[in-house]
Amino acid sequence: MTVLAKVPCSIVTGFLGAGKTTLVRNILQNGAGRRLAVIVNEFGDVGIDGEILKGCGIESCNEESIVELSNGCICCTVADDFVPALEGLLALDNPPEHILIETSGLALPKPLVQAFNWPAIASRVTVDGVIAVVDGAAVAAGRFADDPEALAAQRAEDTSLDHDNPLEEVFEDQLLCADLIVLNKADLMTADEREKVAAEIKAAVPRAVKVVETTGGQLDPKVLLGLGAAAETDLAARPSHHDNEAEHDHDDFDTFILDIPSLDAPEGLLERIRAAADAHDILRIKGFAEVNGKPMRLLIQGVGSRLQHQFDRAWRPEESRQGRLVVIGQKGLDRDAIAQAIGTV
Repeated sequence: MTVLAKVPCSIVTGFLGAGKTTLVRNILQNGAGRRLAVIVNEFGDVGIDGEILKGCGIESCNEESIVELSNGCICCTVADDFVPALEGLLALDNPPEHILIETSGLALPKPLVQAFNWPAIASRVTVDGVIAVVDGAAVAAGRFADDPEALAAQRAEDTSLDHDNPLEEVFEDQLLCADLIVLNKADLMTADEREKVAAEIKAAVPRAVKVVETTGGQLDPKVLLGLGAAAETDLAARPSHHDNEAEHDHDDFDTFILDIPSLDAPEGLLERIRAAADAHDILRIKGFAEVNGKPMRLLIQGVGSRLQHQFDRAWRPEESRQGRLVVIGQKGLDRDAIAQAIGTV
């Protein structure tokens, strides 16, 4: 009796804007002909990351091998969305040899790893490894950690304060589940900052996990794939802040979509987005826009007030050129004020 090998799956986790999609795209572009498939999940209803991947034009990963899940964070919709998506990929005429799963920036990876023990898929797939992508510049700037002195002063004034930092908890849960940690955006840090952040990460993770530095998610797929972790059999070594919760939600965060008009030039929109990010608690902003007279769509991605933009591909004849931005931030975002600041439709 022939025992079929399990299809290896890599879970790519990391906080909003860490560079997960860029890392996945680089794997696809350098996969050396290996049949790859991608399940990409987003916090929100517009599949920006899926659109970026579908525009890569890589023969070994066609559009039917890229599955978007936008009905909620993947860690909360395992039964309804993830397992059926995985089964659909395995049923393809030419099933993938390796599956990449890009979680939303707010997802907890451990519930997803646990799902690989579900009877429907347990004998067919395995978690080759959990790859946590870290925005090194954001960590160096203290985005995920509270100021200890300020917090101590706040507690002294209000002894009943029950303080939780949802950013820090999600970030730490992603690190604690990892088999490999990618310290991305190394070019935006000094040598001292890179050393300090790497030391903080290693101190936060109770087991030996390799940390590799990169810029723009540029790593040889041989470093990322073939880890052989079988993470679903090793759950006890992956502690989580949410292990004892009956269920997990994302009530600490808000997201909404803004329609934006066509532009004569990108610079004005980018300046307005930066100003809005500085004035409001925006964590992540991403989307597409039309620039008048340009045959290609403008891709806009931002982490806080750090923005990147590029023309990523030509507009397709059948698609709408309506510009749209997805805005994600902590609870209490003022949608109307942000829309007015950015200058939407």
